[in-house]
Order: sequence, then C-alpha cells, then structure tokens
Amino acid sequence: MPKTRLVLAALASAMCFSSPVLAATANSSLQAQASAKFSSSLLTPMAAFAPAPSLAQSTLPTQLPIAALAPAKQADASTQPSDDASTADIAQFSDAKLGQDLRDTLIGLAMQLRNVRYVRGGHDPSTGFDCSGFVRYVFERAIGLQLPTNSASQYLIGHIVHRNDMQPGDLVFFRTADRRGKGRISHVGIYLSDGRFIHSPRRGESVRVDNLADSYWAKRFAGARRPDGMAQINSATHNG
Repeated sequence: MPKTRLVLAALASAMCFSSPVLAATANSSLQAQASAKFSSSLLTPMAAFAPAPSLAQSTLPTQLPIAALAPAKQADASTQPSDDASTADIAQFSDAKLGQDLRDTLIGLAMQLRNVRYVRGGHDPSTGFDCSGFVRYVFERAIGLQLPTNSASQYLIGHIVHRNDMQPGDLVFFRTADRRGKGRISHVGIYLSDGRFIHSPRRGESVRVDNLADSYWAKRFAGARRPDGMAQINSATHNG
C-alpha cells in the first residue's frame, strides 16, 4: 500500500510537470497553423506584387531620351569646331574644283571644234555640225551628258538662268526664224564668258565665237538654260 501511494504520487508529480510542456507544444502548433492561414490569406491576393516584376521595373532603361542626349551632343560639337569647319571647307573646295574642271573640259572641247563647217542635221566633226548637233556633241563627249536632238527641245530642259547669272557651259537660245526675233526657238550655242558664246551659226559658215551684244544676236536672244547635269556643278566656280 505504501508503495502504491508512492507510485501514484510520482505519477501525479510527473503529470504536473509535463502539463506546461504539453500546453506549450499545443499552443505552438496552434500558432503555427494560425500563422500559416494568416500568411496564406495575405499572400494570395498580393500575387501581382511578385519580386520579378518589381526587380524588372527597378532596372535602368536601355535607351535614354533625346533630351538627355542633347547636352552631350552639343558638348561634343563644341569641342571640335575646327574639325567640322575644315571638313566643310575641304568638301566645298572639292566641289568647286570638280565644277571648274568639268566646265573647263566642256569649253576646251568646244573651242577645239572651231572652224568645223556647218551642215544641216550634222552631229559629228568629221561631217560637220548644225547648231544643236554641235551642242549635243560637246556635252556628250566632254562630260557624258546627253541632250535632246534639237534646239527647241534643249530649250525645254534644265533651269532658267538670268543673263547676269550665266556661267560657262550654259546654253544660250535664239529666235532666228524671222527677222523680228520672234516665234519659235531655232538656234542654240554654248556660253563662254564676258558675253561671248560659241556656236555653229548657219550654212556656208563654221563653228565660231560671237558676242551676245552684237545687234543681230541681241535682237534674237531668247534666254539661257542650265542643263540638269550642269546645274549640279558649283555655280561659284566662274563668273561670266
């Protein structure tokens, strides 16, 4: 009997000491379950705020706006004014040199053909020239530019040039069909300089240089044209 009491007392004591531990364990389990449910209820509606999109939005843009680039561009330009200026000067000089060379080649060939006789419909120095055949031959052989086959058609192409702005190589046109200098375009020549032009005038004559100030040509002068190919040449290379 005394032993039974001792055993019972020991069991009671053990239960007393173990009850707080069991209680704590039970409480911890409940708290864990509650925390899991709470966390689950919060995270489910916030799926849109996943870490990946947030990190993506925080990265730097790969392309800067134009406004941000402008100051740097201006700064670069301001640091090299001499280079840009020298490049432009070289390009302008090259264009002017090319223009002068082309005009000189054109006029040089035309002058070499002086004294070739006039032949109606002629377009070659071996047989003779008429006015449009002479002009067409010079442009094609000197600079590779093909013009229409008659003066009236040549008058319709290119750019109108005022008399004070004429340059070597421009085409000068005349109305020679009647004595009053009226009517259709019927004659063409190549302007040289200082009012002079070279042309193949008429039957019985040959390629020669005349002056626009001469009364016959002054009365019949119809204007000047600069063919498209010649219009691309720097107009400042010569002053006629």
